Amino acid sequence: MMRELYLNKIICGDCLQVMRDMPDNCIDLVITSPPYADNRKKTYGGISPDKYTGWFLPISQEILRVLKSSGTFILNIKEKVVDGERSTYVLELILEMRKQGWFWTEEFIWHKKDSFPGKWSNRFRDSWERCLQFNKDKKFAMYQDAVKVPIGSWAKSRLKNLSETDFTRDEAKNKSGFGKKVSNWLNKDTVYPTNVLYLPTQCSNKNHSAAFPEDLPAWFIKLFTAENDVVLDPFVGSGTSAVAARNLGRNYIGIDIKQEYCDLSENNLKNMEDYQFSLIETVNKYGNK
Repeated sequence: MMRELYLNKIICGDCLQVMRDMPDNCIDLVITSPPYADNRKKTYGGISPDKYTGWFLPISQEILRVLKSSGTFILNIKEKVVDGERSTYVLELILEMRKQGWFWTEEFIWHKKDSFPGKWSNRFRDSWERCLQFNKDKKFAMYQDAVKVPIGSWAKSRLKNLSETDFTRDEAKNKSGFGKKVSNWLNKDTVYPTNVLYLPTQCSNKNHSAAFPEDLPAWFIKLFTAENDVVLDPFVGSGTSAVAARNLGRNYIGIDIKQEYCDLSENNLKNMEDYQFSLIETVNKYGNK
């Protein structure tokens, strides 16, 4: 039933109603970027900051139900400025979701390297957004080696001449319990990343007002899923998360309330599949020549 009705399909409808028809504990990763408060009014109508938490909690409740105990929910969101100060609706949402039974495990920061320039009388431009990680259980699937990054040029000079202290665990001076052993980095080409993701805002999905780059969902898909796992995006928009899932050998379920964006998602998925087919044909024809 799950495979026939939902897997690898874009479903046009209200995500709350669609998810209510889905079975319990069937999703490995939910990654989505819902409309932010008062944003995308022409696209999705807009939800005011004071009503946002009440609007989203029924949705997060259904996500909690369909997500596996080993699964993860990544919520890309950013609070806006209201009457000269930052709105607290995201913080309020986090607190209410914890009451629902969610663990707020981590907060990743998407640093948008090419954000538009600008300034205001009392602030500068936004160049980051939150990617909030929620889990049903404190133990969950996580594949950290899949997102390792190059160690960087700093290692050549820093690891050249190690001191005696570098070969022991050097405890933090503030007695926090954290420490480091510099010699652990010897002979390593890659290391684990930080929780700050340096990604551009630009993407190929130009026909949607709030599309994010494919590298963003792809990073979380690699980190929290294995091949053939199921990735759900209840606000799929132009289908970026679905395309990323298919490119990485995962199954996808995409939901959007607007038919034009469902059609756009389908078209982007078809273009991806056509490109892959063309690439395979070229490799089969010319081999390694």
